[in-house]
Amino acid sequence: MAASPGALRRAGNEEFRRGQYGPAAALYTRALELLEAAGEAAAAERSALLANRAACHLKNGACSLCVADCSGALDLVPFGLKPLLRRAAAYEALERYALAYVDYKTALQVDCSVQAAHDGVGRMTKALLEKDGVNWRQKLPPIPTVPISAQTRWSVPSAGAPGANTPPATAPRGEPDQTAAGMERARALKEEGNELVKKGNHKKAAEKYSESLKLNQECATYTNRALCYLALKQYKEAVQDCTEALRLDPKNIKALYRRAQALKELKDYKSSIADIKSLLKTEPKNTAALRLLQELNRA
Repeated sequence: MAASPGALRRAGNEEFRRGQYGPAAALYTRALELLEAAGEAAAAERSALLANRAACHLKNGACSLCVADCSGALDLVPFGLKPLLRRAAAYEALERYALAYVDYKTALQVDCSVQAAHDGVGRMTKALLEKDGVNWRQKLPPIPTVPISAQTRWSVPSAGAPGANTPPATAPRGEPDQTAAGMERARALKEEGNELVKKGNHKKAAEKYSESLKLNQECATYTNRALCYLALKQYKEAVQDCTEALRLDPKNIKALYRRAQALKELKDYKSSIADIKSLLKTEPKNTAALRLLQELNRA
């Protein structure tokens, strides 16, 4: 007898609890496939499954896949709290700070008591101020206005249906949200590493990034550690970290550039040129990449 979507979801939740994020994602995918023909009738259940699968992607560091699943979940049920928060975390990991800021702010309109969203807004404000200066707000995409119905439906009890006001992305206790503390710790360690890089202490920064990666395999943390390895002349390690980053985000500019730098130092000029050319397909006017390509062509 074929498993039902509900049974597959519960099995996926159990795999997630055990830290088996790949198998969990596969089970959520099977459930989604069974519900595909149901259309609007299963919108809430499909949204929840996409949000759960997004949590698997986020835990595995596949941030672009996480964004895609969260966006799909929000298309089905707008203003779901969990997909908003997970997409914000993924955008943050991808260093797309403006989009992360918008999602964190939107989440606070849904539920102003969510501390993770308040913390995220604080981090994104700091990052955007450093990146774009005092006028950073002018460069933000518009922040959607959350309707009153979406702001209250999670908190107002339903007289007729216990649990009917549960957010569509909610999953049983112990699945995707259990990782919140680990994710926060990973983020804090990454920030400590960033501060050490600013002080020029690349060895200690690399250690902080390594601790962070044990908790959460994030693309930006790999590229940051690769920067440290470049400074420490550990070029093979830099190549490995950039390769890991590119597995998670195949067009990541920093990973392509830093791997090209490391490969150049290892005298693998052909591979280095290939990385720079891949980078230039995405950013044709990247001056640092164009300069490195000139150096490689002279090598």
